[in-house]
Amino acid sequence: MSAEYFLVTEHMVVIGFIALLIVVSGFFSGSETALTAASNPRMHELVRNQSRRAEVVLALLQRKERLIGSILLGNNLVNIFASALATSLFLDAFGEAGILYATGAMTLVVVIFAEVLPKTYALSHADRMALAVAPMMRLIVSLLRPFATSINFLVKHSLKVLGVQLSNAQVEQEREEELRGAIALHTGEPDLRQEQQMLRGILDLDEVEVDEVMTHRRNVEMLDSETSNESLIEAVLESRFTRLPLFEGEPENIVGVVHEKALLRAEHSSGSGFSELSITEIAGDPWFIPNTTTLLEQLQAFRERREHFALVVDEYGAFLGIVTLEDILEEIVGEIEDEHDRAFHGVKPQSDGTFIVSGSVTLRDLSRDFDWRLPDQQAATIAGLVLYEARSIPKAGQVFQFHGFRFEVLRRQRHQITLLRVTPPQLPTNATSNGE
Repeated sequence: MSAEYFLVTEHMVVIGFIALLIVVSGFFSGSETALTAASNPRMHELVRNQSRRAEVVLALLQRKERLIGSILLGNNLVNIFASALATSLFLDAFGEAGILYATGAMTLVVVIFAEVLPKTYALSHADRMALAVAPMMRLIVSLLRPFATSINFLVKHSLKVLGVQLSNAQVEQEREEELRGAIALHTGEPDLRQEQQMLRGILDLDEVEVDEVMTHRRNVEMLDSETSNESLIEAVLESRFTRLPLFEGEPENIVGVVHEKALLRAEHSSGSGFSELSITEIAGDPWFIPNTTTLLEQLQAFRERREHFALVVDEYGAFLGIVTLEDILEEIVGEIEDEHDRAFHGVKPQSDGTFIVSGSVTLRDLSRDFDWRLPDQQAATIAGLVLYEARSIPKAGQVFQFHGFRFEVLRRQRHQITLLRVTPPQLPTNATSNGE
């Protein structure tokens, strides 16, 4: 056989080997995209259904740095090797100009067949492809582990020299933001919107403090221990609440909590009616909590103590209000009404698109029910927000505009704003930022 035949055969072998390397490169690129884009919740669900491949996927994602390091190392090795072979092939065929031809040809081939094509497919079938490539990738990660570990070590120390810190807290925050983003995409029918609000409420429990959802002391029904038993019993029976704080002397001095059932049990066991009962002995011990307690902490405390009722105090021990288990649950599921609740929500939509809002309505309720993005860091109620932004106590008829909303004070009682007209951002407003 002639030398020319052997040369052609050699070139064909090299071309075939280059094609094989491009396929391997595509495998690395597609695997990287599939594994990083795979749905974590779905993989966990598949693990619960005894899927071994899903377990491998989760195991690889737990050490994502090692996984990415191994994939990039393997991908670059095969790409460089393929480029070197192509350059040698083109040099034989075209001389020094072959370097330029090899660069152009390999760039085109690698981008199309080793990057864009496999990654596009992986994005469209991330979970399926992740499950398919997981066993092979586990083997490759094990083989390249020493090299990948060394690379990760050098990368971390290089970032540290540059002042970049890799924080686990930041990773956790990003995961929560990712979860919030997924919940924000959960839209559609009204039932889906309600589920979205509930999921968002669960995530907010550790960010909201009890003083943002409590019943303010101004609105708390209380019992005076110095009042006659007949008057106390009448007050308990007329109240729509089953638990009432009991104070002695002044409302700040709360000495107990009277439970309606405990009162009835005491009367039943005494046999002499209510007149002989000591209300202070029937009352349970008050449970005081600081106003900085988060809803998540308080929910856990309610479960541990098997209590439903707590008294909120500030840093000086002053009584601020009460918080119940129902208040916390309403932050998740929305308003809970029973036969004793008063049918008043404090918000009346108007035909012109504005809203008549009671000053005591909380910003969190408005955000949950109407998706209004009003900041609640400085105030709990809409009246408190207007007072904070106005830096004064406005008069009835004054108009303010901030955060894209227009607020008109309709009614004021002493120093408290009791009623406002609110114009959301989507409606035209003619108000200025100063009081009119």
